[in-house]
Amino acid sequence: MSNPVETPIIQVRGLKKSITNAAHTVDILRGVDFNVPRGQFIAIMGPSGSGKSTLLGLLAGLDSASDGSILLDGEEITRLAEDQLAVVRGRKIGFVFQSYQLIPTLTAIENVLLPHELTGEGDGMPRALQLITEVGLGDRRDHYPVQLSGGEQQRVALARAFMAKPPVLMADEPTGNLDSANGQHVLELLLSLNRKEGTTLVLVTHDAELAHHADRVLHMKDGVIVGDEQRG
Repeated sequence: MSNPVETPIIQVRGLKKSITNAAHTVDILRGVDFNVPRGQFIAIMGPSGSGKSTLLGLLAGLDSASDGSILLDGEEITRLAEDQLAVVRGRKIGFVFQSYQLIPTLTAIENVLLPHELTGEGDGMPRALQLITEVGLGDRRDHYPVQLSGGEQQRVALARAFMAKPPVLMADEPTGNLDSANGQHVLELLLSLNRKEGTTLVLVTHDAELAHHADRVLHMKDGVIVGDEQRG
């Protein structure tokens, strides 16, 4: 007897996003459809203005769609109220921003702990210490973001994204603000942590080297997917 096909962790159908300014409407996404199997590493590429960062924001529940649907781990998120979306994000999504988005008044370890403080139970410190050590910053855990380099801040952001053991990790140009050496280091840490944690990884990037490591690359242009390259 054949095994049942596992439901994709992300299912996108007819996704559209438009913005109306004064007398005209700008169509950012013009009908996007795809599935992401559980555990897949998918990179989304395309020129500036192609809609890739907008798509990622919609997948993460950070923005609202004009039409279409997104099922995240079997849950329809496009019709949820903001408080319900916040719960879903806390339980199911880790997010790494290009600009780090650390809280300046919290130390590195406190930033890593933040997702647990918001949604977790019990003592999160052992896992936070494990993660901050794995990204090579155990000796700088009590430093504030202003005391850390850009590469170090992004490593803290990586540890924070994995803190709540999310089934899906999303990253928007995670190496975009870093020089090549720091970018390579962050990439290696991201891939290492992702393999260890077994998450589904969806990232937006202009970096061909980063996309080279993906199982699959979606190419976007003018608000639609124009290519779906399977590599794994």
